[in-house]
Amino acid sequence: MSFEATAATARINWHDYYEMCKPNVVLLMLLTSLVGMFMAVPGMVPWPVLIWGNLGIAMAAGAAAVVNHVIDRRIDGKMGRTHNRPVAIGKVQPNHALMFAAVMALVGISILYVLVNPLTAWLTLASSIGYAFIYTGYLKRATPQNIVIGGIAGAMPPLLGWTAVTNSLDANALLLVLIIYAWTPPHFWALAIHKRDEYAKVEIPMLPVTHGLEFTGLQVFLYTLLMIIATMLPYVVGMSGFIYLVGVTLLNIRFLYWAWRLYRGAYKQVAMKTFWYSIIYLMLLFVLLLVDHYFPI
Repeated sequence: MSFEATAATARINWHDYYEMCKPNVVLLMLLTSLVGMFMAVPGMVPWPVLIWGNLGIAMAAGAAAVVNHVIDRRIDGKMGRTHNRPVAIGKVQPNHALMFAAVMALVGISILYVLVNPLTAWLTLASSIGYAFIYTGYLKRATPQNIVIGGIAGAMPPLLGWTAVTNSLDANALLLVLIIYAWTPPHFWALAIHKRDEYAKVEIPMLPVTHGLEFTGLQVFLYTLLMIIATMLPYVVGMSGFIYLVGVTLLNIRFLYWAWRLYRGAYKQVAMKTFWYSIIYLMLLFVLLLVDHYFPI
């Protein structure tokens, strides 16, 4: 094989492994862990914690995402959104992907244990196991409440960021977890409504498949109300101030609009709009928390 061909193959392989880590999802998680770090202190987060903490969290999250690719490779190959994933189409062998995930997880957790603190390392490990094995390996195929039960694993990053700085559990950090936990069902069920037929084809019991679109629309609306209540708590307990209150209120009004339209049956028109807005919503909410923390009114 020529040098050019070898180099091209290496580039393709690198991109495949990078894709398996779900970088966009990990970046959103890192935003919430970063905000958790900064919310834990009145001033600047120590640089070693900022760098090593987020690196370790990112590596563990990426490793869990790779395991998700391996476990879901058969159903991924049958769904339009995921059919080109590297493991699903055979570009990366499952055993190679698992070895990659194991190395990343070991390095990431070791970084957290040695260079940050053991509490963050253990919590990160628990979160990764919860997503990769408990949710993906079992809950996803076992119950239509999979995203509700397993959602706690995906809600952990702000707590991980907080404990990386303080080496302790704090009620305010758990409040940030509650916000993401309440956000997860309306976020994911909006996508599941749009992908209902594909989930039915691969026999994954997502709520729109097992209980229908009307019931799922109602659940999206009800969980949105719960999410709105959760997002008001930082202001109620004095964790955040006026900037956050105004900003999150505007964000919630828009989220409630999309949830109401889903509840009223506009599935085809707004399901994906709700899904994409929910991502922007979470990003802006955590940015508001950060801005309000350092520039209170």
